[in-house]
Amino acid sequence: MLVARAYSHAERTALTAAEGSFTYRDLLDASARVAACLLGPRDDLREARVAFLVSPGWHYVATQWGIWRAGGVAVPLATSHPPPELEYVIQDADVEILVADAELAPRLETVGAPAAVRRLTTTEALAAHGRSALPEVGAARRAMILYTSGTTGKPKGVVSTHANLCAQVTSLVAAWDWRADDRILLVLPLHHVHGIVNVLSCALWSGARCDMLPKFDAGETWQRIARGDLTLFMAVPTIYHKLIAAWDAAPPERRREWSAGCGPMRLMVSGSAALPVRTLERWREISGHTLLERYGMTEFAMALSNPLIGERRPGFVGTSLPGVEVRLVDADGTPVGPGTPGELEVRGSGVFLEYWRRPDATATAFRSGWFRTGDVAVLENGSYRILGRSSVDIIKTGGYKISSAAHARRRGRLRRRGGRGRGVGRARVRRGGARARVAAHPARAPGVGKAAPRAVQGAARSFSRGRPPPERARQGREAGGGEAVSERVWSQPLTPRSLPLCHDGVGVSRDLPVTRAGIEPATYGLKVRCSTN
Repeated sequence: MLVARAYSHAERTALTAAEGSFTYRDLLDASARVAACLLGPRDDLREARVAFLVSPGWHYVATQWGIWRAGGVAVPLATSHPPPELEYVIQDADVEILVADAELAPRLETVGAPAAVRRLTTTEALAAHGRSALPEVGAARRAMILYTSGTTGKPKGVVSTHANLCAQVTSLVAAWDWRADDRILLVLPLHHVHGIVNVLSCALWSGARCDMLPKFDAGETWQRIARGDLTLFMAVPTIYHKLIAAWDAAPPERRREWSAGCGPMRLMVSGSAALPVRTLERWREISGHTLLERYGMTEFAMALSNPLIGERRPGFVGTSLPGVEVRLVDADGTPVGPGTPGELEVRGSGVFLEYWRRPDATATAFRSGWFRTGDVAVLENGSYRILGRSSVDIIKTGGYKISSAAHARRRGRLRRRGGRGRGVGRARVRRGGARARVAAHPARAPGVGKAAPRAVQGAARSFSRGRPPPERARQGREAGGGEAVSERVWSQPLTPRSLPLCHDGVGVSRDLPVTRAGIEPATYGLKVRCSTN
């Protein structure tokens, strides 16, 4: 469907990247050559899975479109993931063809894959000769598999059809008023919906222009913004934090130049994690823009958004997007009214088809046609506020419900005052020449004390000695009320090339940044959960 629309924008510039500047016609021609290469003697890939390890840029988009035009299912691989995580996706998706940039191909040499898997480089695919006819690909066919982070188990492949992707894109195009004269800078990774759907696909659907950086760099991003020709920008809170830090460290003249470049933009968006209020306020001081927060998941892309025009309330994610239905329900599935927390459920044509080859997980994820997000939210004054995960982020203690998302915002204020708050523990572990910081920050609320940091420290010590942490770390009592506090530290198999991530807050919240030779570790590992008995 993206391909069909591209013909009406054939002479417009579609992409600028490290490889150059390319029109929609260039993209149509290049993707046709890639499709011909992938097909070989076949007339249709018939939903064969094609995994591709390609850096953001021209080759990525030509490969993605080529897979779709050949009738295949695109399985993007994260360029930041170490070989064990790449191998898991390749094997779980039962990939038939593996495509990689020439410079990234060596990373796949150690990845276990059946001998029958066909391997290609993007250079080979783009150099192929086109063919007179490509298959007709219906909207109901599978288009893409994206893998979940795996924080509650093994990562699952989320299967979206071409119709699902169309619904996801058109919903955002309508809500955020995408136009052909828009220009956006892409600094996000392209193995998540944020980069693939919200930025790249929305831009190409609209006939707009997408400028692509191979990876995020704060200085380069600011220089690009300073040109003053961008109309949209979308990022995650971590990127905004880094941009703010770079701005603060810059000389006054450069600050003025960078801030002035934000002026022509009509929309700046933040998502994929809770945005601290102070970050929103500081970014507004620097750029003049109030960031638009929205809510989504791999399974349906976006469901809620603050308004394009109107009040954007800090800590809230707005209302349902066009074509999307949402509701809040109690534990029995009965809808609850405004002011009452409930699990958020989503329904609409953008909701995914299935978890790849996991029929039981797919069945469990739906209730009466509604997808169960597992997130708890509340509707207040016509806008939704996310409280956390129903399984681990919401803790009932002493008559209170504690949200780790809200706690993360409070912790940000503590850090700005130079304090760490009561009951904060840290541990440093080393393994295989890499260092990871593991931390836990229990909320300062009734029923929670200092036991969690000790549990995490014990788990960290176990990890540093090459042993998995115990399932039950300890039993303790909080510092003033006498209620028992139960902490558990779980682990999943760790490989020599992966490091653990510890999730902070009372319950699992966000990942702490850990790097290993510039490669982000797997998103599974140590997890901490605290609750009162």
